Formats: sequence, structure tokens, C-alpha cells
Amino acid sequence: MRADLRALTTFILAIACGGALAAQVQRVDVRGLDAPMTSNVHVALSLEEAIGKPVSDRRLDYLLEVAEAETRDALEPFGYYSPEIHVTSSGGRDALVVAIDVVAGTPVRVRREILRIDGAAHDDTYMQQEVADFLPKPGDVFNHAIYEAGKTRITRRLAERGYFDADFASHQVEVTRAHNAADIDLRWTSGDRYDMGPVTFTQVPKTIIRPQLLQKLVYWKQGEYYHQGRLDRLRKSLVSLDYFSRIDIEPHPGQAKDLEVPVTVTLEPAKRSVYTAGLSYGTDSGPGVILGLERRYLNMRGHKALAQIDWANKRKTATLQYRIPAFAWLDGWYTGSLQFASEQTRYIDTRRVEFVASRSGEINRNLTAVAALHALRERWAYEFERVPGQPVKYRYASLFFPSIGLDYIAADDRLYPRRALGAHIELRGGSAGHGGTFSQVHGRAQWFRGLGPTDRLIVRGELGRSFTGATTEIPPSLRFYAGGDRSIRGYNWREVGPRIDTTKGRYAFALGARNVVTSSVEYERYFTPTWGGAVFVDGGSAFNGRQVDWHTGVGFGVRWKSPVGPVRLDIGRGLNRPDSPFTIHLNIGADL
Repeated sequence: MRADLRALTTFILAIACGGALAAQVQRVDVRGLDAPMTSNVHVALSLEEAIGKPVSDRRLDYLLEVAEAETRDALEPFGYYSPEIHVTSSGGRDALVVAIDVVAGTPVRVRREILRIDGAAHDDTYMQQEVADFLPKPGDVFNHAIYEAGKTRITRRLAERGYFDADFASHQVEVTRAHNAADIDLRWTSGDRYDMGPVTFTQVPKTIIRPQLLQKLVYWKQGEYYHQGRLDRLRKSLVSLDYFSRIDIEPHPGQAKDLEVPVTVTLEPAKRSVYTAGLSYGTDSGPGVILGLERRYLNMRGHKALAQIDWANKRKTATLQYRIPAFAWLDGWYTGSLQFASEQTRYIDTRRVEFVASRSGEINRNLTAVAALHALRERWAYEFERVPGQPVKYRYASLFFPSIGLDYIAADDRLYPRRALGAHIELRGGSAGHGGTFSQVHGRAQWFRGLGPTDRLIVRGELGRSFTGATTEIPPSLRFYAGGDRSIRGYNWREVGPRIDTTKGRYAFALGARNVVTSSVEYERYFTPTWGGAVFVDGGSAFNGRQVDWHTGVGFGVRWKSPVGPVRLDIGRGLNRPDSPFTIHLNIGADL
């Protein structure tokens, strides 16, 4: 008897379970809407959670019943409050396809709008501009996302400009479905505007820089109006000093006295010493090693020091640098730099010692300037002039000259820009030996423009000109050259320009020139978020007179957005000779 009862119970449960797991939704099709609305409907539908899972008839009926209401709710944020919705299903029970056909209908539009800020901000020109720019406007479709974004922007701007007591007097929207109309009532009371209070610097766990030095970064006076942008600029100045690993700047409006907001700046020191090491290789210089040591802060006055050696088989450079922070007039640095360089290749035998004293400064957020004085001593002799068995006849140059450089960068992203313009121009001049003088102007520019979500167009240009009697009066380090990675791809380093061939075509010696002009047009496309390709056309020349021996190179490359920055590998070929070889160019680092 018990066995029969157990079998009957199992049979009943099997029938019940079979009925409960009788249907399975294969997919849900939403038709008649644009992509953003379709995506929002899919997110809102409970049916989406049932795809690929067995569901009972009762559960399926419920999901189909609520699908219409869920679709209607998902369309309201886009301003469609009265859509026509039809939900149907087809296919077998184990592969059910649900179709939701939607006619969005007439959207709800803004009919009336009350938008106002009362209080001190009522006379604030910038806040009134924010009110004037508010969207949606009367006549526009009442899009919830646009409305909320505009409301949030004004609220945030009130806080940024020191209206810490601001609050809503009214924030409501009345929708009349019968008339497809929305009436907006959005009002703030700003209260008084707060001012900048005292700024306190705290360095933990120990003090490494004099607080008096950091106070010089506070460019405003206590009692001036509060603005978040002042604190943002202070943060940028502290970051550029590179003394600290953590920077926390916190205003305390709740502790304000007489409407002056105190600000605390908490700083944690960065690692004092930075060691660098790397390997290098050049066709002419051979293998080499790069070693460096930087002291971020030498003393409480914030002085810095740098020592670096680039030691290759045939080319060696040693650099010593000392920097002192400068805050008068423009944030920047006083820098003294001494560099020793030696090169003994099949091309040239040269040694150079140069001392540079400079003052750098930030004119605005896009423009920086460097004014410098150079003392240069250089000797050189070209290998093709060497006479076997006789002493080398060196040429010498001792120059003392000023220079000024300007850098302009306006970019949406300095690491991988899609809308950007970068430019550098340098002017320098002085004695050129033998009682003569020289002057030079050299400029570079880069323009970036995104084309769609994955493509970029990049245009580069370079122009340099020397004003002097003869090229030989200028030492090789101050002459212009063309060819190579950042010049004309498809040609080797310094390959383009005046050359002397004494090896019957096996090798030509680059002499440098008084002038240079190069250009580049490059098109990039990314096929994945991190990998892409490029094609390019480069052209230009280094030349002395008015006749320009223009060289053109073309090629393609691979792009990789690595964790440490863009990596660019290009293969180029010069078009000026039919037997030109292919060249490989590798660049690592930010575009600007």
C-alpha cells in the first residue's frame, strides 16, 4: 500500500513539474524603436531574465502580461508617454519567440518652464548663463536624462562657485498626457556666496618642504570669492612639483567663519629617489645602456637634481641638472644643466660641452615658455676628411646665445588625443665664430581629429630656418636634419639633406643644413579597443639654398594602446629611388 501511494505521489509530481516547466523563451524582439530606446526596453523587461530558462505557464502568462507596462515605463524617460504596444509570441513551447511591436506615437514636449535662481547667485553672470543654457527648452521633447543632467549641472556649479547654502525651492514636472505637454517648475535659492578662507598645509608622516614655499602656490588672497577652479589649479601646481605621492585638498564650508571657507591640504611625500635603467641600440652608435638618478627633493627648499648617462659603443652622453622652484610671475623652474657628449662614428668625430641656464613658466593652461642662455663649446671632424697618417684637423666653435621656446597644447586627452592641437616654436641666435652671427627659428605642429569612434586623422608639420653666412659656421649640433622616426619615415635618421658620398655608393655622410621642412598625413583605425593600424605619407627635406630636394615616404603601421602608453611600429619606404629599402620605425610614448 505504501509503495502504491509513493508511486502515485511521484506520478502527480511529475505531471505537475512537467506542466510547470513546459515553456522556454528563446529571445525577445523589440521592434519599431531606435537603438537607445530599444536597449532601455530590453533592460526593463522581466522577460529578459527568463530567456533560456524553463518557466511555467502561469509564470509565462504573467511575464507577457507585464511586458506592455514595462515597455511603457521604459519609454517615458525619452518623452513618449502614450505609445501603442502589441505583445505577441510564436514558435514552439521549447523555443518561444516574443515580439513587442511599438509605435512610439507623439512625444511629450515642454510647454511651460519656470527656471530661476534666487539669492546672491541671481546676479552672478556665470550662473545666469547656466540657466540660459538649460535643456530641454520649451518646444523640446521632454527627455528625462537631459532634464536631470541640466538640473545636476546647475546644482554642481552653485557649489563650485561657493553657494554652499543653495537648495531647491521647487523641482517638479507636471505631465499632461492628453495634451502631450510637460510643465517644468525648477527654482533654487542660492543663499550667500562664500569666500576663500585660510589654507593649511599638512605633510604626513613628515615635513619635507617648507610650508612657506607651498604657500606661494596659493595665488589668491584670503577673502576673495570662492571658486573650485582655484583649488583645481592649486592641485595642478602641487602635482607638477612632483614632491608628493598623495594630494588631498578639502574645503570645509561647515567650519566657515564670516563666510570664509577654510581649506586643508594634506600631502604625503613621494619616494625621494628615482632610479632608471634601460638599453638602447642605434645603427651608427651600436648597443648602449641608459642609467639615471633623480632626487625629487634635495632639501626643504624643494631643490631637485638629476644625473643621467647614455653610454653606447660610439655615442656617449652625460647630463647633470639642478632645478629650483620658481613662483614669481609664473609657476615654473630655474634650471641649470650641464651636458657632455661624444660621438665617434663612421660619419663624424665630435665632442660637445654645453651649459644651459633657463627659466620655465606656465603662461596659461595651454601655453608654457622657456627662456634660456646657452654656452656651447664644440669640436668636430668628418671622417671622410681624415687623411691617413696625419693628425685630425678639428673645427671648433664657442658660442654664447639666448633662446626662447613656446609650447602650446590644447587636447581632450594628452595620452591619446582625438581633438587636439600641439605646437612648439623656438628662437635662438648669437655668435657663430669667425666674428659672424647666426639666428634660427624652428617650429613643429601636430593636429589630431577623431573620425567616428575608431578612426583618427593626424597631420604634422615642421619648419626650420637659419640665418647665417655659411652652414659650416654652425656646429653640427645646431644644424637641421631630416629623415627618421619623427621626421620622414621611409628614410633613415639624417638620410635626407646635403650629403657627401666618398664610398662609391656604400655610405653617404650627412652634413646638416640651414633649413628644414617636413610634413606628414596619417590615418589610423582601431579594430579592437587596444589594437589598430595606420597608413601614412611623409615628405620633406633639409636644404641650404632655395632649391628643395623633396623626398616622399609612404608606409603602414601597427598601433597598440599599451598600459604604459601608445606604441607605434611603422614600416616605410622612400619613393625617390626605385631601389630604396624598407625602414622600420618604433615609437613609444604619448602623442603630445
